[in-house]
Amino acid sequence: MFAAPMRRFLLTAALLCSTLSGLTGCKGACRELSEKLCDCSINSVEKELCLQNASLDESRVEPTPEDEVVCEAKLEGCDCKKIETPEGKRECGIARPGGVD
Repeated sequence: MFAAPMRRFLLTAALLCSTLSGLTGCKGACRELSEKLCDCSINSVEKELCLQNASLDESRVEPTPEDEVVCEAKLEGCDCKKIETPEGKRECGIARPGGVD
């Protein structure tokens, strides 16, 4: 009895999320950027740990609208192939302040 309504709710939520992702995204730009950086991990264990940390960080500190704008700008240029270079770090938003990489 309970399983059918719950399944319907989850299906509706999934459909809503996939529909809205084309408009606004179900995840914020900062979360998407974090996940993109996790995709650069060396192996699946590191990637999973990275994703868990990103989720935990997001639950503790909610990005401001200004943060989301910065993350949105970084999403397009962030590339795993260049992440070890100073330019790649800047493009992904992980360069140290003052240009010391």
